[in-house]
Amino acid sequence: MRIDKRKVALVGCGMVGMSYAYCLLNQTVCDELVLIDANEMKAMGEAMDLNHGLAFAASNMEIYAGNYSDCRDADLVVISAGVAQKPGETRLNLLKRNAQVFRSIIEPVTRSGFSGIFLVATNPVDVMTRITCALSGFNAGRVLGSGTALDTARLRYLLGEYLHVDPRNVHAYVMGEHGDSEFVPWSQAMVATKPILELCKNKENQPGNEEQKDDKITQSGKEEAISWEKLQEIAGQVKGAAYQIIDAKQATYYGIGMALTRITKAVLGDENSVLTVSAMLRGEYGQRDVFIGVPCVINGSGIRRVLELPLTREEAECFASSCKTLQDSFEGVL
Repeated sequence: MRIDKRKVALVGCGMVGMSYAYCLLNQTVCDELVLIDANEMKAMGEAMDLNHGLAFAASNMEIYAGNYSDCRDADLVVISAGVAQKPGETRLNLLKRNAQVFRSIIEPVTRSGFSGIFLVATNPVDVMTRITCALSGFNAGRVLGSGTALDTARLRYLLGEYLHVDPRNVHAYVMGEHGDSEFVPWSQAMVATKPILELCKNKENQPGNEEQKDDKITQSGKEEAISWEKLQEIAGQVKGAAYQIIDAKQATYYGIGMALTRITKAVLGDENSVLTVSAMLRGEYGQRDVFIGVPCVINGSGIRRVLELPLTREEAECFASSCKTLQDSFEGVL
């Protein structure tokens, strides 16, 4: 008899998947974790390795290697499996190959009787989340991707470092594609309840602002003006972070593992937390039938609702352009 037992099934035991699994263990997020991989021996080895750390953990998780039938009573199926891009391969061909991989995953998962929530991490995550929704036939509210959750965390970290403020007190989002067309809606960025744009000294270069203000903040006992150019530089650093990490260590996995864990906690804890995940739009922001990174209320049902922020005209144009990029990418994939 299953009494309030939180179960996660992870499909894909690569670096992203196992960073996520390790984070689940350390944060005591679930009670049962099943690892599924095309390489069954790898899944078994990873389960053994995690289990050997249980004596030092705060949780008493049940961790084991399994198969798709084990998804039947899972609350969440998290997909981090996929194929890497070959040299010279087009993005569309990569998407088509990953679509075939997902077909081989999603069909047996749904056939098992799974009735929970899909969480997708495989890149390009917005398109792969849409593919998951199409192949599963699930209501779009029960299918979400990691979206720009990690990008948003990177933004808050960099802003916190620049402003000398705890990142948890920085309220700002990265929206759009998890990729090159993402953007920061600065009109919605705040430190506590103070809009960041109001803290800028040289506002004459900001879109829609003709007047210049001399607002300043105190940083480490010294009065300094916040620079609009610096904010733009930070947005560029966020967008290029993955490329920089990949150049340095070939892959990114710790950050996304923690982002997936945060989303998982919001679902399993029925939190109604606001996170920037890849969700289907149904008229929000004037867009339809596209999965894209937007702030959403996340709870035990998946995506409770998409929060529609009041974007400026320029920000709305950036968002529409990002939506078009994702719509174009999806065409011809399935």
